[in-house]
Amino acid sequence: MSQIIKNNFQGQKILLVDDDPSLLKLIALRLRSAGLEIEIAHSAEQAVGLLPSYLPLLVITDLRMGEMDGMALFSHIQQQYPALPVIILTAHGTIKEAVAATHQGVFGFLTKPFDSKELLELITKAFALNARVDHESQMDGKALWRANIITRSVMMENLLREVERVAQTNISAYIQGESGTGKELIAQAIHRAGPRRDKEFIAVNCSAIPEDLLESELFGHQKGSFSGASAARKGLFEIADGGTLFLDEIGDMSAAFQVKLLRALQEGEIRPVGANKTIAVDVRVISASHRDLQEMTNSNLFRLDLYYRLNVVTLMLPRLAERLEDIPLLATYFLTHNDTQVEALAKGFSNEAMELLVAYDWPGNVRQLKNVIEHICTFATTPLVPVNLVEKALREKQKLSLSFNDAKKNFEREYLVKLLQLANGSVTEAARLAQRNRTEFYRLLERHKLKAAQFKNK
Repeated sequence: MSQIIKNNFQGQKILLVDDDPSLLKLIALRLRSAGLEIEIAHSAEQAVGLLPSYLPLLVITDLRMGEMDGMALFSHIQQQYPALPVIILTAHGTIKEAVAATHQGVFGFLTKPFDSKELLELITKAFALNARVDHESQMDGKALWRANIITRSVMMENLLREVERVAQTNISAYIQGESGTGKELIAQAIHRAGPRRDKEFIAVNCSAIPEDLLESELFGHQKGSFSGASAARKGLFEIADGGTLFLDEIGDMSAAFQVKLLRALQEGEIRPVGANKTIAVDVRVISASHRDLQEMTNSNLFRLDLYYRLNVVTLMLPRLAERLEDIPLLATYFLTHNDTQVEALAKGFSNEAMELLVAYDWPGNVRQLKNVIEHICTFATTPLVPVNLVEKALREKQKLSLSFNDAKKNFEREYLVKLLQLANGSVTEAARLAQRNRTEFYRLLERHKLKAAQFKNK
């Protein structure tokens, strides 16, 4: 085997699955001699358990196994890790099975006994199509295109594999995720990993632009085309020509403008407001929304044809609560790279403080975490952030995320506590200050499980 092939394979990870121990050992030995890193599984069920932690670049599996066979394993991989290629080996292969497998998306199909050279050639093709990493654009072991994405989450790593694959194409991508999950960062990563990286990347929040100005903003306008148009202006589609246009919160776009956007995407040209001629543009469009566009199409709130035009491929961004392993990493990064004007004294977190951060639900996702850490940076007075400062920051940020009823309940309880403190635990005095009778006041205390005696000075 040539040294060139060995160098190309050095350190590449493969998961090898077969219920025949002797054959498994033989194949693993051959592949390791080529410089590959091999993890073995004696069943498809064991392979399913290994996938989330091992993160292989390729799976090679036997077809005929126990209760879960190779095609069932492939179906699982296709659903959970759509960018992960699978090669199937079998001693029972037929042309019919091979054709069926490749039609379903299996990368390769080899019949045992197979030629080792043929398998290595198939592995080389799989890596070429699956990875496509520009090894000259590396920074501290990470590709530059993903340098702004801080993660060690298995879910995020799987997503980034899909991002890298999508980036090599020119298809429209749709990013689904809650507010604060980092949809624009993913859009930037697609742009930076693809052939348009040297051209413009422009992000537009569709919900932040008034409806009557959105057409002018995206398509441009001629001088005098409407009141206030004192000069001609290029639209963002024209400015982004050759590059990428990221349309965030696309679900907030009106039905009338959806028609105009659909035409621009279909024809590859725009017509500025007030103009008689169209302008050809070459723009890759990436869209995103925190709303479920599929549900909106079912309710006739979003055009189905536009949805299919934008949603050639969907990238699902996980909530921060679904990637707990990233919370310490992100919290530490935000602490040491805070955007506040005051230099933070804190350089780390106490164990209790970090445990509280990890246990929190983070309804506002990464954006909320960043805001909480900035709050902590402002008020920290010690090198290690104490748990009480995290508690205070979470309470401050949580107030605005409460429902009206919950906020009202919290206010009522805090109000009663302050009254009892002022009245030294006297219900009569507290009721007088609240301008309520004693019976009503006792009901309020019972509702909030407060006991007046606890507020009397001992």
